[in-house]
Amino acid sequence: MEQGRFFETIVGWVVLLTAIFFFNYVYTKSSWRKVDGYILTAKFDKADGLTEGGDVKISGVRVGKIASLDIDSSSFFAVVKFHIPHKIKLPKDSSAQVSTDGIFGGKYLSIVPGGSTEVLNDGEEIENTSGTVNLESLIGSLVLPQDKNKNE
Repeated sequence: MEQGRFFETIVGWVVLLTAIFFFNYVYTKSSWRKVDGYILTAKFDKADGLTEGGDVKISGVRVGKIASLDIDSSSFFAVVKFHIPHKIKLPKDSSAQVSTDGIFGGKYLSIVPGGSTEVLNDGEEIENTSGTVNLESLIGSLVLPQDKNKNE
């Protein structure tokens, strides 16, 4: 009878440790934990596909997360706030663009560092931005080209 209880105890500990490992893994990979760094802002005419907690990448490497998406009530631009680690000092002339992971991939915020010696500080805005390209409009213009001489 003692061997049965010993086996049950070992199995119980294995299950408990597996659960702790799983929750720790989910916590470290999720947006629940506080991101250490500073927040920057970028405004886009179109920010289709970006989501809170989405990736921010520089040169294809994930360096941060999107903190919030909002709308500017005066210009009606999409306002994207995102975290960048303190160790990365972005030049003031950097640019931001909404990019896609392949044809069917998700969207992410891509940062292209500039060459300025001045750096962006917490709360500042990246002014050079480009939003998403509407794939349906692009395909439509290729399939049904507009005849510029139509009215002549």
